Amino acid sequence: MATCIIAEAGVNHNGSLDMAKRLVEAAAQAGADYVKFQTFSTEALALRSTPKAAYQLRQTEGGDDQYTMLKQLELTPAMHEALIKRCQEVGIRFLSTGFDTKSIDYLDQLGVPFFKVPSGEITNKPYLRHVAAKGKPVVLSTGMATMEEVKQAIQVMEASGLDKKQLTVLHCTTEYPAPLEEVNLKAMLHLRDTLGVQVGYSDHTQGIAVPIAAVTLGAILIEKHFTLDRNLPGPDHAASLEPEAFKAMVEAIRDVEKALGGSGLKEPSPGELINRAAARKSLVAATAIKQGEPFTEQNLTVKRPGTGLSPMNWDQLMGQPSARNYDPDDMIEPQEPCKK
Repeated sequence: MATCIIAEAGVNHNGSLDMAKRLVEAAAQAGADYVKFQTFSTEALALRSTPKAAYQLRQTEGGDDQYTMLKQLELTPAMHEALIKRCQEVGIRFLSTGFDTKSIDYLDQLGVPFFKVPSGEITNKPYLRHVAAKGKPVVLSTGMATMEEVKQAIQVMEASGLDKKQLTVLHCTTEYPAPLEEVNLKAMLHLRDTLGVQVGYSDHTQGIAVPIAAVTLGAILIEKHFTLDRNLPGPDHAASLEPEAFKAMVEAIRDVEKALGGSGLKEPSPGELINRAAARKSLVAATAIKQGEPFTEQNLTVKRPGTGLSPMNWDQLMGQPSARNYDPDDMIEPQEPCKK
């Protein structure tokens, strides 16, 4: 199964429909499966006095409160519809993360194929119940959460109707950008093995190495922030990939999928079978050997190609009388073992 790759446009449109459309186009060109935005009502999301996170203070202007910042980043219904239309035109699927129950209802009406629960809502019991009751697959991001909080969130959603088989849990480090030493990517495996769920990775690091590594460890979904320009003002641009880098990540993931494919058993590939004779060696005469003369370390050697008797028969031949005459570099033929 191919890894699902989500280009997290999020709020990197900076409130501009034109920029949002260009993000859609660039995500499609980069090879993403989905482009995802964020759907919210600022009034339902934050108090007017809610302070910005440290990374938001570093990367935004216009005051210290989240409310003012978020108000400028809302997508209207008309903008949602325009973005869905543009997605259809360029051949990429539309997604958005809803941050409140009314936004979830709206996205459900728009026909999103699954719901993404952002890390900040993992302790929001009414929200989790509302999402689970919709009967659609759920992707749960776990940034900032303890294992116990993840378990509790899953229990709430299962009690509200979510089939665990429809759940994908994302490991995530909620810092923008996330320092490599804080990623703890093996925690993704802990989530999978402890919870018995499908897992993926929501990446906030700079560069493309970590999401590629996550795919090698078994991530079935990769979410990566995406921007047209990392130098633009806004909370998430600095932790995002620009189009060329995002495309390189997608291509690398697809290459890794090919390399990971196959039976999983250690066996020669078709190409290796072709090369085996040329690369391996056979038992050959190092000197002239007369019929009846015993084989010794002095009159035997090994040389390419590997189309004759395998050198693994070396010990069995030692001391046996030769069944025929050999000239130097003649391949040794199989012979009956000496009966003693």
